[in-house]
Amino acid sequence: MRDELFETLISKAQQGDKEAKDSLVMNNLSLVWSIVHRFNTPLYDKEDIFQIGCIGLIKAINKFDLNYDVQFSTYAVPIIIGEIKRYFRDDGAIKVSRSLKELNVKINQISEKYLSEYQRPITINELSNILKVPTSEIVLAMDSKYYPTSLSEPIYEKDGSTICIEDRIEDVSNYSFIDKITLQESIKKLDKKEQLLIQLRYYKDMNQDQIAKVFNVSQVQISRMEKKIIEKLKKQFI
Repeated sequence: MRDELFETLISKAQQGDKEAKDSLVMNNLSLVWSIVHRFNTPLYDKEDIFQIGCIGLIKAINKFDLNYDVQFSTYAVPIIIGEIKRYFRDDGAIKVSRSLKELNVKINQISEKYLSEYQRPITINELSNILKVPTSEIVLAMDSKYYPTSLSEPIYEKDGSTICIEDRIEDVSNYSFIDKITLQESIKKLDKKEQLLIQLRYYKDMNQDQIAKVFNVSQVQISRMEKKIIEKLKKQFI
């Protein structure tokens, strides 16, 4: 449950109030540090990684929509991680800590058991309560198991039919300037949940399982929702 002070600060910060933004940053520095400590590399000083993480935090503050039905920390963690990963991308410096790997194993075990017993995916908040760790750590642990994939890698296979990543995402480098503007405007016309899904899926590199946990629905529902959104966006270019 978000409090009124937080909502006021977010609104002011997004309107250019420096004091409000500074206050939000200060209140979330521990979140950034919790993420920084999970990256184990001798190539970079943790203070440098922390500064990059803070850039991700500021981006999350600037982009967070109060209509999103998620906690700010849950929304901010993937953005902070993404910023740090981009920083490491060209050097291959990311190493996941053992504790994070162990947490991910526990999450998988509990998730499978929960799905079997209750016939629905477990939520991030439920995992947090069971494991007695913050939701931000749950999201970070879940994110740690994913790795960069080839665009030709299958993401769906059934009845001899295969769909690859490149089948779902067109090469935006070939878009004309007008096409890019049209796409941006089309995304703005989507409802808030659809916009959040597109942002998490295509801008924050989260997969359908991760997004399903954010939305507290099944992966199948996210897949259907994503397909409908893509079809809706494609119609803008016909």
